[in-house]
Amino acid sequence: MILKDKKILITGILTDKSIAYATAQVAIENGAQVVATGFGKGLRITERIVKRLPGDIQVYEMDIQNEEQVVSAANSIKEDFGNLDGILHAIAFSPTEAMGGNFMNTSIEDASTSFEVSAFSLKTLSQGFKSLLNNPASIVALDFDNSQSWPGYDWQGVAKSGLQSVVRYLAYYMGEDGVRVNAVSAGPLATTAAKNIPGFGEMNDEWDQKAPLGWDSKDAIPVAKVVNFLLSEYSEAVSGEIIHADGGAHSVGGTMLP
Repeated sequence: MILKDKKILITGILTDKSIAYATAQVAIENGAQVVATGFGKGLRITERIVKRLPGDIQVYEMDIQNEEQVVSAANSIKEDFGNLDGILHAIAFSPTEAMGGNFMNTSIEDASTSFEVSAFSLKTLSQGFKSLLNNPASIVALDFDNSQSWPGYDWQGVAKSGLQSVVRYLAYYMGEDGVRVNAVSAGPLATTAAKNIPGFGEMNDEWDQKAPLGWDSKDAIPVAKVVNFLLSEYSEAVSGEIIHADGGAHSVGGTMLP
């Protein structure tokens, strides 16, 4: 069990189809103790969903845009749970006005919200929980391919590009404390977040055809296994990296040959 006796914080558990839920499931199977966060109307959803996982998982309220809540959650987890060995950042949001082909008409306010919640929040989370992290420890963020434009994904795609850069800078600034920071770029999965992406169905079909290993948008476990590898000390020499868990689709050009 690669996470035996490790303590892991999982954010973003809103459905049992999510990468966050699958990560928690695999982590527990590998010996980890898991704690979760939720906020707003989603807090009760998270509390309900984690009951489907083994063990009694405590859920703490934390709105990543509220620094006081971040500090409060960190203090409560420290008191109840102790230090952490790993964190999964599964936090992203873009206003509807910033997606769906509205790229050219998006306001600076909506674009800024996309960046703050989907990219800057990784820094907020890392800074807020830095004092709880053991040496060594690992922080993993969830990413999506942004090496090319995905019409309809729009400013969320821009935010994901920003997230990758935040990963690299955090890897540098937190490395001296033994904290590894990486991201997993997953293929499209039928999650709550995906439902808000215009054209998701077409993207999923294309991905399955393109990926050398094939792709099942209904199965988050393969991605969760990669996340757990990065949370474990098997990745002790890996930091500032973006690992693709997408069936190999990122390595194939856009034109499908007969």
